[in-house]
Amino acid sequence: MIGSTRTLRVWARTKPTDLRLGYDGLFGLVQRELRRDPLSGDAYLFVNQRRTSSKALIWDGTGLCLYCKRLAESRFAALWTAADGEPLRLTQTELALFLEGADLAHRLPISPEEYRVK
Repeated sequence: MIGSTRTLRVWARTKPTDLRLGYDGLFGLVQRELRRDPLSGDAYLFVNQRRTSSKALIWDGTGLCLYCKRLAESRFAALWTAADGEPLRLTQTELALFLEGADLAHRLPISPEEYRVK
C-alpha cells in the first residue's frame, strides 16, 4: 500500500499518459498539466491509453518515488471518462481499489470530509 494515513492526497491525470516517461517527464506533467507541486508529498497517478499499466509519482521528503503496476488481466478504470481534463482527486481507499483493477464507476462519498484546522 502506498502511504498509510488518510492525509495522503491522490491526484489522477484524466488523460492517457505515455508511461515511457520517467521521473522528469511525469514531474513536468504534474507541474504543467495538473498545476500542482510535485514536491508536496501528494501522490500523482498516471494510466496508459490501453489502461493496462499505471504509475504513481510521490515525493517522500528525500526523493521522488515512482511506483509502477501492470495488470495481468483486465484493465484499470478509465479515469478520463470521470472528468473533463481536470485532475481527479481520489481517496487512499479509491487508489487501493484502482490499483487492484476495480471500477470507479459509482463513486459515493462514504468518508467524512477532510478536517482542516482553522
